[in-house]
Amino acid sequence: MAFRIINKLINKLTERRRRDESGQTTAEYALVLVGAATVAVLLLTWATGSGRIAWLLDEMIDTISGMIS
Repeated sequence: MAFRIINKLINKLTERRRRDESGQTTAEYALVLVGAATVAVLLLTWATGSGRIAWLLDEMIDTISGMIS
């Protein structure tokens, strides 16, 4: 009898804990996405300001045109 009461109590406590943590994974994914977006914005800002994107596109076009001709 005491075992059943203890078992029910443990089940209730672990069930409540599982419900409380249900949104944690979503929050972690959101934080990872915010971090990735921040890195992407910083990289684009640096690349645009330094002219690296224009250089990269020029190199790609030159390489492709060299392959074609």
